[in-house]
Amino acid sequence: MLVLDSGGVRRLAERTTRAAGLITVFRREGLWPPVVPSVVLVECLSGRPDRDARTNRFLKVCDVEVALSEIRARRAALLRSETGRGSAVDAVVVATAEPGGTVLAGDFADLNALAAHAEDVLIERL
Repeated sequence: MLVLDSGGVRRLAERTTRAAGLITVFRREGLWPPVVPSVVLVECLSGRPDRDARTNRFLKVCDVEVALSEIRARRAALLRSETGRGSAVDAVVVATAEPGGTVLAGDFADLNALAAHAEDVLIERL
């Protein structure tokens, strides 16, 4: 499973050769479509349709996970508590990737610290 944080969403939403190449690789490796916890939208959108158009188009090809279960919220809280760093959104992203998922991240340091306490989560920097 591929999970995106806000930096991952922003980068892959760009209409660049690099973004297209990454998407091709993810498809080939069976990691497409990516999962985006809905709380990530708070960080990657402005709420203004004109500014968010490119990101909104990209999100249509993602699996936006709308509900945050109590179990996942509690797991994210534990990861954040054990790590002592990272935002609540970062912790939800890492908890979503458990077990065995990959997070494509812009905020490498905090996510990597959270993943060190998670079950088999790999953080890939953009």
